[in-house]
Amino acid sequence: MPPPRDDSAAVDRLHQAALRAGEDVEGARGVLAECGEEAVLVALLRRSLPVRFLEQVAATPPWSDRPLVLARVVLSPRAPRALSLRLVSMLYWRDLADVSATPWVPGAVRVRAEGILRDMLPEMRLGDRITLAKLAMPALLVPLLADADAKVVDAVLLNPRLREEDLVTAIRRESVPRHLLEGVASSSRWNERYAIRLALALQPKTPLPVGLLQLSSLLKADLIRVSQSDTLAPLVRAAALATVERMAGPRGPSGHSRTLKDSAR
Repeated sequence: MPPPRDDSAAVDRLHQAALRAGEDVEGARGVLAECGEEAVLVALLRRSLPVRFLEQVAATPPWSDRPLVLARVVLSPRAPRALSLRLVSMLYWRDLADVSATPWVPGAVRVRAEGILRDMLPEMRLGDRITLAKLAMPALLVPLLADADAKVVDAVLLNPRLREEDLVTAIRRESVPRHLLEGVASSSRWNERYAIRLALALQPKTPLPVGLLQLSSLLKADLIRVSQSDTLAPLVRAAALATVERMAGPRGPSGHSRTLKDSAR
């Protein structure tokens, strides 16, 4: 097998030529004509280039039909917002994810990339959804938390960009999948968060053992809330009430513990 090619010298030369051409259209076209291979052009586009060169790449076949090339145009810090908005719909999902997570890309372009990705989710393969769940931004993690496959949800729970408030919202939904509730309960990252434990306790779809497990760490006011929730299983409500009674404090003059009503004051 021949050794891999080193195109760095060619990229250096083309980069210098593009900088010399500046915003001259003919000069940009001349440099682009020398980019014989896609790999060379993609490597060149990773560098700072004049706006005119970026525009020529997006307007010149065959490069104007190559998603990998166009992705590097969109990801360029100097790419005009209007140009990027026009090109973003032509990108592969992995590049759309990169665009949505790149801070120097204009906000409107990142939002557009996220919207396209969201629309693509139902048609994406399982492996691709799992990969996306590990690297996506918060706007995409919300729909991924509702994925029908537990592997995707587990990957979302590992994503460092997942926010507690988004996870609480997902747990509270009527359509929450059971595997999300089970995954959160077994997650060392999330199962000690108070807001998460309360959300699990108040979710009627939470498996009974999981719901009961949350009660020991809840505050009295929240235990009362659980005990009075008509949507929860009777056993969960009774267990919450019993926990409150154990927390009721000193006995009154009659020797009996204070009532639930008293303890709620």
